[in-house]
Amino acid sequence: MSALIAEDEIAHEVDFVWLEDISRLDYVRQSLDRLPTRRSRPAYHRDGRMVGYALLGPEAKPSRSSGTFRRRVFWLLPHDRDTEPDGLYATGAPAEAVDPRTLAPGTKGRKTERSGGGPPPPAVQKLGITLPL
Repeated sequence: MSALIAEDEIAHEVDFVWLEDISRLDYVRQSLDRLPTRRSRPAYHRDGRMVGYALLGPEAKPSRSSGTFRRRVFWLLPHDRDTEPDGLYATGAPAEAVDPRTLAPGTKGRKTERSGGGPPPPAVQKLGITLPL
């Protein structure tokens, strides 16, 4: 989903609350959820666990139709690499996954070699480009 998150949708983020040590995570999944507040801890209704969420500044306006705020939530599923290192995502990462080290308030985040679980694609290697680890 990271490709679906537009910069203007996260422009009013002022901070993240991390519920786990993200330095040990190769990736986190991110989504934009409709939440009733700018800042409080959201309820979590997925399988797996929430690892963090965004806080919005006072200039963030609620939706006119629902009264909710679009906020990012960061999460992992039971079959993700941190729990099953040899499982489905031993290499590669889900579409909505990003390297948590590339995240900052108002910044979408991106995949890296480390979040992908392996070396860069051959075309990137051939060009001699080194991606962040």
